[in-house]
Amino acid sequence: MTNADDTAASNNNVCAGPDCGKPATLVCPTCLKLSLPRETARFCAQDCFKRSWAAHKPLHEAAVAAGATFDPFDAHRKFKYTGDLRAAYPLSATRVVPAGIARPDYAETGRPLSEEKEARLKVIESLKPGQIAKMREVCRLAREVLDAGIAACRPGVTTDAVDEVVHNATVERGAYPSPLNYHNFPKSCCTSVNEVICHGIPDQRALVDGDIVNVDVSIYKDGYHADLNETVFVGRRAWDDEKARALVDATRECLKQAILMCKPGVMYRDLGNTIEKVAKQRGFAVNRTYCGHGIHRYFHCTPNIPHYAKNKAVGSMKAGHVFTIEPMINEGVHAEDHWPDNWTAVTRDGKRSAQFEHTLLITDTGVEVLTLRGTHDSVMDGLLPPPEAAATAASE
Repeated sequence: MTNADDTAASNNNVCAGPDCGKPATLVCPTCLKLSLPRETARFCAQDCFKRSWAAHKPLHEAAVAAGATFDPFDAHRKFKYTGDLRAAYPLSATRVVPAGIARPDYAETGRPLSEEKEARLKVIESLKPGQIAKMREVCRLAREVLDAGIAACRPGVTTDAVDEVVHNATVERGAYPSPLNYHNFPKSCCTSVNEVICHGIPDQRALVDGDIVNVDVSIYKDGYHADLNETVFVGRRAWDDEKARALVDATRECLKQAILMCKPGVMYRDLGNTIEKVAKQRGFAVNRTYCGHGIHRYFHCTPNIPHYAKNKAVGSMKAGHVFTIEPMINEGVHAEDHWPDNWTAVTRDGKRSAQFEHTLLITDTGVEVLTLRGTHDSVMDGLLPPPEAAATAASE
């Protein structure tokens, strides 16, 4: 609650609490941000506001349903957006995972204790055949979930609506959405639009024709995690934007060439040399902060896989290793800033960024892409146009 506005000190302002009627001295901050009437926003005290919450909250929900949003970072005086994208709050309520679905250890507390314990061992685990079978299945399901999510990325659709599609598709398959409450992340997937490098929080902003958006999906089932993402074009304008298509295609090629390197004996540090070479040849920069990672029983574990050249990653590939490669490629500088939500990483110069990710298994003879799309995979087979562009091409 905040102090009431300059007129609220008057006894003419009455508390909106049911059957209260006392002079109001506080104003609901969410009501202010949503520009709701002051008559229903004023309260006499914090305790009265808490008692009134069940009756008051629907006012916020109705305003949001009618399209009311606010920028949660307006009050951060030292914060400046680097690009044109703006956060659009309030976030929707935390989505519910049915009780019968198994959860990772952080689902309630936000802290992945088993993962933290494993990280101290610094050992790259080789999975056994039974474990690999479980990874294949969870990755197959994750592929289906991501395909559902990116199909929803159309002009006018909010990223929160995309998150809802991803969440529902995940639980329908008896799985838990791995990002949900991981270190207190509030949503079931990440949606990173335009200048967002990674970890964008789905909110009330509607996608517009001309955006590029990365949807990052991770799910947990039968004790194992899968992780993959894809950058797609929103509308015909995005597909026709030569610079956007060049960036996304370069990112796709960076991942493809790195995957083609993978086999037993290859040093993890060498992947970054190939990725940065491809990116630089096409005039782009590789983000140096965020890396690929091991994945299986833990959402993130060894090995650590930087995407830039001359890195110091430890270890070489062996049969049974499972990990992600997920290069983030920027139009301008490689460096990032963060929004005050402590998650959203954006390019420091406000230019666009793109990303692709697959989960990979090292076999005795090479590599298996566990999250490969069965028909046309955007990484290995080339970019796919959005439905708007595909429909136009079909009619020509």
